[in-house]
Amino acid sequence: MLKRNKIIISGRVQGVFFRRFIFENAVNLGLKGYVKNRNNEKVEAVFEGEETDLKKIIKLCKKGPAGAKVENIKVIEKKIKGEKEFKKLG
Repeated sequence: MLKRNKIIISGRVQGVFFRRFIFENAVNLGLKGYVKNRNNEKVEAVFEGEETDLKKIIKLCKKGPAGAKVENIKVIEKKIKGEKEFKKLG
């Protein structure tokens, strides 16, 4: 079943290649959406895809790349928008 989740990740998640880590894993899982840095030193990601793949990417978000220290993750379910690709935004 297709789902859409918005995820806010906090901790040491900027300046440690977190967006690239998320981008590469999301593309490998076939997810659509985006990942971007927020002004408040958090990372925001939106994923659309199969529920099993969303669970996998959320697990990866909790871990992060080497150098990251994830302190909190907030997952918000959203309505499907029909994203066409996965993007890494500014």
